[in-house]
Amino acid sequence: MMGSVTTQPLFSFGVIADVQYADIPDGRSFLGTPRYYRNSILVLQKAVQAWNQHGNLKFVINMGDIVDGFCPKDQSLSATKKLVNEFDNFQGPVYHMIGNHCLYNLPRQELLPLLNIPRRDDDNNAYYDFSPTPEYRVVVLDGYDISAVGWPEDHPKTLAALKILEEKNPNLEKNSPEGLVDVERRFVKYNGGVGEKQLEWLDGVLGDATELNQKVIVCGHVPMSPGAASKAALLWNFDEVMSVIHKYDVVKVCLSGHDHKGGYFVDSHGVHHRSLEAALECPPGIKIFCFGMLRVRDRHFVFRFRCSRPALVSGVAFVHPMSVWLCIWEVMASIAFASLALFPGIGVLVNAISPALFDRCFKFFSSPSTLDLIL
Repeated sequence: MMGSVTTQPLFSFGVIADVQYADIPDGRSFLGTPRYYRNSILVLQKAVQAWNQHGNLKFVINMGDIVDGFCPKDQSLSATKKLVNEFDNFQGPVYHMIGNHCLYNLPRQELLPLLNIPRRDDDNNAYYDFSPTPEYRVVVLDGYDISAVGWPEDHPKTLAALKILEEKNPNLEKNSPEGLVDVERRFVKYNGGVGEKQLEWLDGVLGDATELNQKVIVCGHVPMSPGAASKAALLWNFDEVMSVIHKYDVVKVCLSGHDHKGGYFVDSHGVHHRSLEAALECPPGIKIFCFGMLRVRDRHFVFRFRCSRPALVSGVAFVHPMSVWLCIWEVMASIAFASLALFPGIGVLVNAISPALFDRCFKFFSSPSTLDLIL
């Protein structure tokens, strides 16, 4: 098994999340985190440059929120087109998904063709799948299938979302999780859910993948595990989605954005969850950016995603030469994560005893550099 580490990857691909560009002055999130609206397009440009320099990426996937909700509404269309054009400078296919900030700017019927998202029916659903190689399938979920944003006000999915919020969130401001406890904090307006029809579709796709002996990577803007993200930044029905995923033994990794700070977790079924740091929150004038590349092997999923915020989960080596101490840390991190992946019971046990200790250990080893998963 370990000998296969030296083999060529089946394929590699690029990732980036939450660019959230807007031609407005810098600001802060509601939690006070600085946001660099104009700089985020420069982060994307650096990402595209690095992906093209790699020369052998099969595709790039954008994890959603291409334009920020504070973008002036008379600029929403032009800003979205501007960012899509930047992505199109990548020398290969680019796959997009919608996030809440996308929907703050444009309705689904405009977004889907702009982002080249295939329409499944006349209802502007934004979930789909593709196979980059015969051995793998990538599933892109629509985390705002049931949502209070993006659909017409009288649409059944809008009404279903408003009913959920009314039942689960007593606050007048439905974007506020105040007073909600633990994972109940997810019932806020900026999150959403996966509808019954999409759940049935997901079940069918995973069943097909099982028959074809394929491994699956599931991508969605909104995180699917409370272990990998804030409790207030989760898919409304993440439990239902994971129930379908856990029904089969084919999903190896779940990737997401939305939470901005980044996170990692291995669930009780051995599925790796990774939420990506936001490109929006990379400060101007630095040489390290939030974007990444993933190398997929038969039994190994090698993740290189680096961020400008060393206190969080990772940092980018594409444009920044590593110092000696960082190389040493890289070796330590690789050993730590290889051990965790080879013996997943260790991580499950530590997380069961002390989730805080598991989180600290992960952040300690992964802050400067990398994450290697052995599936």
